[in-house]
Amino acid sequence: MTPAFPASLRRGALFAACALAVMPAYAGELGDPFGTLAAVPPLAGVRATETAPCQPADLGKPLSLADAVDVALCNNPQTRQAWAGARAQAAQFGVAQAAYLPAVSASVSASRLRNEASRGGDPYSQRSLGADLSYVLFDFGVRSAGLENARQLFAAAAATRDATVQNIFLAAVQAFFQKQASAAALEASLQSEKAALESLNAADARYRVGAATPADRLLARTAHAQAVLNRITAEGAVKTAQGTLANALGTEPTRALALAPMPPAAPEAGFEADVTKLIEEARTRRPDLAAAAAQFRAARANVDAAQASHLPTLSLGGGAGRSQVSGQTAYDSSNIGLTLTIPIFSGFSTTYKVRAAEAQADVQAARREQVRLQVALDVWNAYANLTTATQSVKTAADLLESAIQSEKVAAGRYRAGVGSILDLLTAQTALASARQQRIQAGYNWFVSRATLAQAMGALDSGLLTALAPQAAAPATQKDRP
Repeated sequence: MTPAFPASLRRGALFAACALAVMPAYAGELGDPFGTLAAVPPLAGVRATETAPCQPADLGKPLSLADAVDVALCNNPQTRQAWAGARAQAAQFGVAQAAYLPAVSASVSASRLRNEASRGGDPYSQRSLGADLSYVLFDFGVRSAGLENARQLFAAAAATRDATVQNIFLAAVQAFFQKQASAAALEASLQSEKAALESLNAADARYRVGAATPADRLLARTAHAQAVLNRITAEGAVKTAQGTLANALGTEPTRALALAPMPPAAPEAGFEADVTKLIEEARTRRPDLAAAAAQFRAARANVDAAQASHLPTLSLGGGAGRSQVSGQTAYDSSNIGLTLTIPIFSGFSTTYKVRAAEAQADVQAARREQVRLQVALDVWNAYANLTTATQSVKTAADLLESAIQSEKVAAGRYRAGVGSILDLLTAQTALASARQQRIQAGYNWFVSRATLAQAMGALDSGLLTALAPQAAAPATQKDRP
C-alpha cells in the first residue's frame, strides 16, 4: 500500500489544481480581469446610446447631415479598424500587468517502459504528478518599464482612434456637402441650358424673319452646345460625389442615397478669432498630437526597459510532485527556493538594444515636434480658408443678384429688338458663372467651418446643428469616446 501525500504536498497540489481549473474559467467568464478592455468604449456614432452604441440606419430615407455622419462613424471600415487597434493595445496592456502575478503550472505524465537490464524485459508503468510556481520578486524595473510602455502605447492607440473618428467625421461632412453642391450645380446647369435654348430659339425666330444674322444664330447655337456640355459634366460630378459619399458611409457606390434639403450657408457676421489662441487650444485637443506624445513616452519607457534588462533578477520558485513506478513505492518531492539571475556577458547585445531604443525615442521626439508644427499649420490654413469663405458667401450672393438682373435686362432688350445676341449670351454666361460661384462659396463655407473644427480637434455633434440646424436632430452623445 502506497503512503499518502504529506499534508503540505496535498495542500500545494490542491491549490495548483484549483488554480488551473478555476482561474481560466473565471478569466474566460470575465474576459477582462484587469479591466483594460473595458477602458475602450464601444464603436459609436453621434446618436449613440448606452444600450445601442451603433443603431441600424435606414439608407432608404433622405439622410440629414447628422444621419450621414452617424452612418459613417458606425459603418466605415477605418473606424472599426481604429477601434480594433485600440482593443488590441488594451489587451497588450493587460499582458504587461500579468507580469506582476505568479505563474502556476501543473504536469501529469504516464508512460509504459521496458528495461532489459533491471527488470528482465518485463514492461512496467510510470506515473507522475507535479505542480510548479514561479514568481519574479525583483527585476530592477524591467516589468515597470514594460508596463509603462504598454500603458503609453494604449494611450497612443486610443488617441489614434479619436483622430480616426475626427477624420471620418470630416470626410462624411465633406462628402455630404459635396453631394449637395454637385446636385445644386446640376440644377444650375439645367437652368443655364434652358436659358441657352430659349436664346437659340429666339435667334432662330429672328433669323427666319430677317432680323438677325447667321452669325447671331451660330453664336446662340454654340452657347447652347456649351450649356449642354456643362450639364453633362455636372451630371458626371453628381455621380462622382454619390460614389464618394457612399464610400465615406461604408456602403457600395451603386447604392442610391437621398439627402435631406439643406439651408443656405449663413455665416455669422463679424467672424474673427485670435489665431495664436486657436493654435494653442488645438495643441491641447488634437488627438494625433496626443498620440505622438504618448508614443514618445512609450519609447522612453522602452529605453528604461532595455537599460534594466542587463541587471539581476530575483525570483521565487516552488514545486511539489509525486511519482510512482509499478511495483514500487511512490515517492513525493517538493521544493521551494530563491533564484538570483545575474547576466554577465551577452555579446554586447544589451548595449545595442539600448542604443536602438534611444534612437527610436529620438525618432518619436522628432515626430511629435512634426505633428506639433503641423497642428499650427492646419489651424492657420483652416482659419484663413474659413475667413475667405465667409467673405465670399456674401460677395457671391451679391454677384448672383447682379447677374440675374443683368440677364433679365439683356433678354428683354434682345426680345424687343434693341439688344444684340452677343450681349444676351454674355449676360447668360455671367449668370451661369455666378450661380456656380454662389454654390461653390456655400460649399466652401460649410466645409471650411468643419475643417477648422477638425484642425482644432473639436468635431462633435454640436457642429452638426450649427451647420445644418434644420436637418440635424439633437444628439445624445459626443462623437468622440
